[in-house]
Amino acid sequence: MKRMNGMGMGLVLVLAMSVAGQPAMAVGNDERIEPSGGAMILDAVVARPLLAAATLGGTAIFLMSLPFSALGGNVDTAAETLIKTPAEATFRRCLGCSVSRRADER
Repeated sequence: MKRMNGMGMGLVLVLAMSVAGQPAMAVGNDERIEPSGGAMILDAVVARPLLAAATLGGTAIFLMSLPFSALGGNVDTAAETLIKTPAEATFRRCLGCSVSRRADER
């Protein structure tokens, strides 16, 4: 198995962050809208692995920047942006949904 070099891993991280950074589309007040099978497949095969990579990459960046964040007094904001947001998009969303919340919170 071939390992990714720094450039390849950086490209994966940039792609994952761009997917994670996209604003969720508003679906209006109708919460009965269910995602299609195609949306679920794309989410499971493409989006979730990229978002998991963004979560891991954000964690690594957070740990590297932690001394600077601590000195600047924004550790909570950095953790929210770099770890919590992509983690919630990865693990709390229902499969195929565009809103980050669990199905039992509807």
